[in-house]
Order: sequence, then structure tokens, then C-alpha cells
Amino acid sequence: MAGILVAVFWAILVSFLAVVLVRLAQTLRATTKLVADVTEQAVPLLADASATVRSAQTQLDRVDAIATDVQEVTSNASALSTTVASAFGGPLVKVAAFGYGVRQAIGRRSGAEQEPVRRAARRTVIVGRTVPLVRGGKRTGRNPRGPKD
Repeated sequence: MAGILVAVFWAILVSFLAVVLVRLAQTLRATTKLVADVTEQAVPLLADASATVRSAQTQLDRVDAIATDVQEVTSNASALSTTVASAFGGPLVKVAAFGYGVRQAIGRRSGAEQEPVRRAARRTVIVGRTVPLVRGGKRTGRNPRGPKD
């Protein structure tokens, strides 16, 4: 009887191991199929990624060339600006000062005739009121336009 019991135990054990091996084989087949599918999809994706990286490198090379050209143009413009400022800056300031002096001289010469017009044109606005400026920096207590608003 003990021999039958041992034989039944071994038969159950072998059956259990057979089921486990069948399941393991199914799992390995599914894993093999999954790896094959991933490989099929990954190879074209890697090729596309490689092409994209090459294209991006080409574009970066172009941008680098453009940035170098812009830097060169900027330095040339700066040098030109410095040259123009040093060549024409002094004479232009002198011409502007001479023009200002001529205008002042002409304005003083005919200043007596234009004084009423000049006073009317020089007014300061303070919170809705117009306050005339008086020559010499003094203000009068009178309002030439009438009583205060």
C-alpha cells in the first residue's frame, strides 16, 4: 500500500510539474511574441529618431552660422556708430549750438514785438487751472483772466 501511495504522490507531482511547464512555455511564447513586436516597432522609431536628430543638428548648425553672422554685423554696426559719432559728433554739436545762438539772437532782437505773444504761449496747467508765468520768477496775486475758479 505504501508503494501505491508513493506512486500516486509521484503522479500528482509530475502532473503538477507538467502543468507548470506548460504554463511557463505559454508565457515564454507570449514574451517572445511581445519582444518581436516591440523590435518591429522600435527599429523604425529609432530610425526616425536618428533622422530627427540629424535634422536638428543641421538646423543647429544653420542657427549657429546665423548667430555668428549677426554677431559680426553687430560688431560692424558698433564700429560704424563709433566712427560716425567721433567724425560727425563734435561738428554737429557745434552747428546745433551755433543755430541755437542765432535763434536766441534773433529772438532778443525782435523780443519786444513778440512779448505779448510769448506770455500767452507760456502757461502752466495746475489741476484744471492755467497759471501764467511771470518774468523774473515772481508771481502776482492777480489772475489776469478774472476770479479763481
